[in-house]
Amino acid sequence: MLIVMDARMTFLLSGNGDLIEPDDGIIAIGSGGAYALAAAKALARHTGLDAKAIAMQSMEIAAAICIYTNAIITIEEL
Repeated sequence: MLIVMDARMTFLLSGNGDLIEPDDGIIAIGSGGAYALAAAKALARHTGLDAKAIAMQSMEIAAAICIYTNAIITIEEL
């Protein structure tokens, strides 16, 4: 799976070639993806955090729950 995006749109590209657009622009992949996705959706709805802060907090939450998710996080912003 691969997340592809630009300033306007976000998509999930599956291994089968399916292109999936999330309803709310929030998407996650990987072993802790479900945890990160749930955390990101909650933070987006109930906080004033920006996208970078939501991504960081979501990954930290996923790493605390999922033993397969690495807690060393690097976020690159364009």
